[in-house]
Formats: sequence, structure tokens, C-alpha cells
Amino acid sequence: MAKQSTALEKKQNKDQFSNSGFILAAIGSSVGLGNMWMFPYVTGENGGGAFFLLFLVCLLVVGMPVLLAELAIGRGGRGDAASSFRNLTKKKMWHSSGLFLILGAFMIMTFYSVVAGWTLQYTLQSFVGDLYSNPNYADTFNHFTAGWMPIIWQVIIFIITGWIVAKGISGGIEKFNKIVLPALLIILIALMVRSLFLQGAGEGVSFFLKPDFSKITMESVLQALGQAFFSLSIGVGGMMTYGAYVEKNQSLSTATVAISAGSVVYALIAGLIIFPTTFSFGIPSSSGPGLVFIALPAAFASMPFGHLFGGLFFVLLAIAALTSAISLLEVPVAYGMNKWHWSRKKAAIIVSLSCYVFALPCALSAGGVLSDYTAGGKTFFDWMNYLTSNVMLPLGGLMITIFAGYVYGKAGEEAGLTVGWFRAWIFTLRYIAPVLIVAILLFSTGVLHF
Repeated sequence: MAKQSTALEKKQNKDQFSNSGFILAAIGSSVGLGNMWMFPYVTGENGGGAFFLLFLVCLLVVGMPVLLAELAIGRGGRGDAASSFRNLTKKKMWHSSGLFLILGAFMIMTFYSVVAGWTLQYTLQSFVGDLYSNPNYADTFNHFTAGWMPIIWQVIIFIITGWIVAKGISGGIEKFNKIVLPALLIILIALMVRSLFLQGAGEGVSFFLKPDFSKITMESVLQALGQAFFSLSIGVGGMMTYGAYVEKNQSLSTATVAISAGSVVYALIAGLIIFPTTFSFGIPSSSGPGLVFIALPAAFASMPFGHLFGGLFFVLLAIAALTSAISLLEVPVAYGMNKWHWSRKKAAIIVSLSCYVFALPCALSAGGVLSDYTAGGKTFFDWMNYLTSNVMLPLGGLMITIFAGYVYGKAGEEAGLTVGWFRAWIFTLRYIAPVLIVAILLFSTGVLHF
């Protein structure tokens, strides 16, 4: 069908990713707090190396096929997450489906900005040494989140991300990722080397890389599926929006492999930082979400030059948070540019301010003055996290899978696959991925139990 002309499409001839810039930006989008904050403790809770291997299998079976589908829809539709669907089909039931993805990105940004702000606070405190003045790190964290500083850091996160998005694709998002991702890799390697030379580090490496399949349960399988799905940043419109800015000579299948490999390498090195450190200092590897902000500072406090390495660790987290936050913000910004013909600068300002209105209660409920106000046992922060991670992302991924598998007839052509690979891809999108995504949805919402 003839594609509708969109404001975003007209701008793309002037402002697109270079091929290398797109891959770096997409890796930056996928390399987020989930890889460094969630992946280590989920791996620790599920037996280490066996779970990591399971994660890799799930990445191949579900993550990569759905990622390729989202990129193909984005480049084929040449619009924002909403108009890309509309440009590719006459079936009106799909014309508003992309709004669900845009809402998901908007909602994730509300609580993601809170945690991103925490990383900036801990970076500063670690470098100046204040973080280690009180050995009760749980008390330090609780005192910080109960105060007003999280709000200030949250504002700074929105200023940084809004400014970068306002600078455009090549001059803002691509340029930022080309600078910070090499820096991120250098910091990763430096911290990994330091961790591997800690006394007792070998036990942590063995736990992470030596599989113990007796620890694997059906629950572990579904957690690995969810982690593989979420680690690639799919199901929220970010990759679709980035795909709309990709040149036609860029192989999307090659890009999918590169993005997935980048995410795996990051998760691997993160594990080689976290587990040697936790085993060296007797910290439980299954310490839960508090592992990063409570347990690890205790380890940094005990090692020589710990304030330096701790600072580098939280710089690492901050970079990961910012690259993902930028892709999240770009989703509704692209929609505003297309829907209401706003300039990029105007869209970035309006979206950032609008998102902050909902993000402020998240900050205040994550330990602040609103933390005592709950519904169903969850604070506002908890609900935003729960709804997006457990409901909206799987549903968004399911939507993408069904559209590419059954509706978008030229998906294979856009993906650039050979006949054999196309058949395997379509079979996966039609019969395997939907079943597994539904299983993730049912498990993560508590409907499915083992």
C-alpha cells in the first residue's frame, strides 16, 4: 500500500543514523540498568552459570526474532511507533496499536528516571568518599531516598536526556552514544580486571560460568525468557523508532546480531564484575535489587581505592541508564513531532515536562513522603514498574510479533533475510514466540505458578 506521508518521514532525509551510529545507539538502548541491576541478582537467585546459558538460548529463540521484527516494522513504516503500523496496513484495528507502545515508553521513563538519578547520587558520593562514611549502607540508602535529593537528580536526568534528544538523531543521540559507549566499555573492562584479581574471586567466576543445571526449574526458564526479552529493550517502541531512522543499505539482520551480541557482552562482563566482588567479600549473590545500592558499596569500602572503583562502577550505571532513557524519551518525542508537527526542540521540552509530572510521584513514593501511600500493597513507583515490566512490555512484544508474523507481508523483505532464514523467522514469530511471550506475561503477573 502507498505509505502516508508523515512529518517524521520528511525529516528523515536530513537526519538519520549512520550505519555504525545506529548500531551503537541501539546497543546503548538495550544496555540499560536491567543488565547491571537486575541481571546479576536474578542470575544469582537461579544458580549462576546454568541460568546464563539459559538466558543465551532464550535470547536466540525469542529475543532476536522479535528485535528483528520491531526494527523491520520501524524502517518499513518510516514513522513513529504509532504511524509505522498505520503506514504498513489498511486494517484499522492496527492504526492505534502503536499508541500502546508509546504509552509504555512514557510510563517506564517515569520510574526509570528515579533509579537513573540514584546512580548519579552514588557516583558523586563514591568519588568524594561520603558514601563510605556510614557502614550501614541500608540506612544510607533509605535516608537518601526519603529526602529531597532524588527529586533534584531526577530533574537533572530529564535535562540531560531532553537536551540530547532535542539535538537530533545524528547531532544528539548518535553523537552521545559514540562518545559514551566506548567509555562504558573501558570502564567495564577496568572494573572486571580489578574484580578478577580480588582474593577469592575465582569462586565467584566459577559460580557465574560453571553451570549447575540442578538449580534450573520451570520458573527459571520463564525468568530467563523475560530477561532475554527485556534486555534487548523490545516491546516498548524504542527499537521501532530507531529503526525509522536507519538507511536502507543497513542490514537489519546484521544489526540484530550486533545489538544482541553487545547486550550479551555487557551482561557477561557485568557478571564478571559482580560475582567475583560479592564472593570476595561474602555478600550473598542473591541479595535482590538492593545488591547494587546497598551490598556492593560495602565491598567497595573494603577494597584499596574502593572510592575510585565504586565511583567508576556507578558511572557505568549512569551511562547505561542515560543511553536507555534517551531511547525511551525519543519514542513519545517522535510521536509529538509527527502528530502535532512540533519542532524537535519543542517536542523534547513538552514531553520531558509532561513525563516529569508523573515521574515526581514515583520519586516521592520510592522511599519519600508518598511511600506510605499504597494500593494493593504497591506504591506508585512499584505500580509503574510492575505494569510496564510485567504487562505492557510483554503485550507490546506480542503485538509486534503478531503484526510482523501475520499482517506485514513485506517484513521478510525489509529484514533482508534469505529464503531459509525467512521461513525459520516467520515460523518463530507465528508459532513459538507468541506462546512463550504469553507464558512470560502469565508468569510475571502471577497467573501462572509452579
